[in-house]
Amino acid sequence: MAALVLPAGVLVLLLLVAPMLLLFRISLNEFSPTQMMVEATTAANYFRAVQDPYYRQVLVTTLAVATGSTLLTLGLGFPTAYWLARMQGRWKSFATIVVMFPLLVGNVVRAAGWLALLGNGGAINAALLGLGVNAAPLPLLYNTGAVVAGIVAVVLPYMILTLSAVIEGIPRQAEEAASNLGASPLTVFRRVVLPLALPGVIAGSVLVFVLCMNTYASAVLLGGPQFKMMAPAVYDQFVRGNNWPFGAALAFILLGFTLVLTVVGSAVLGRCYRR
Repeated sequence: MAALVLPAGVLVLLLLVAPMLLLFRISLNEFSPTQMMVEATTAANYFRAVQDPYYRQVLVTTLAVATGSTLLTLGLGFPTAYWLARMQGRWKSFATIVVMFPLLVGNVVRAAGWLALLGNGGAINAALLGLGVNAAPLPLLYNTGAVVAGIVAVVLPYMILTLSAVIEGIPRQAEEAASNLGASPLTVFRRVVLPLALPGVIAGSVLVFVLCMNTYASAVLLGGPQFKMMAPAVYDQFVRGNNWPFGAALAFILLGFTLVLTVVGSAVLGRCYRR
């Protein structure tokens, strides 16, 4: 068994752990405008990120957008996943392909599609202006709503596929028995389906939350230059500011918050499931 696990373990160490350790070492260095990076061992970059009101606000915005996007994705994904899991016949394969189809398109291409849909000269505003509903284009782009819509469109297939796999394992007889005993559809969902599907809710929510916390293309293209989240802030420090130590510190702060919130959320939902 150890011989089978060893190749995968070595691959993970080479492709994941080693770069993360290198990035952490870079975060402890100092930045110099002339030398770019000076060898050091200091936590000044982390203190700067925590104490700077700008980056605190960026982190708060990232957490709010990620949490809201995750909840919205769960609300939209659960009914679709239930419908997909209960489908039978040849149309189920077709519906699964339709759900997976957005995953075949890159995030940048999807964000460009939202630009064409939500822009001042986009399809929605063109239709509203053409029908005479509005006299001027609506500001649908470069705001939090546009970013959330773009993120949800990216992560929704992951939630649907994760939930549908779990819901398929719930026996139909359990729902039918509850209905025969007089339970309303809402009660059947709340007392039967949701508790049995909670492992899928946990797995899907964790996956989606991690993706939302690290979103880049949707935040940059749909949020505009004034809308800041952590991933674009990390990119700015590495590419535009050439401040690798501070960018690495921001990356680890993002990683730490994502990891802690994911573990805490999973533990809370797991405790509810055990009860």
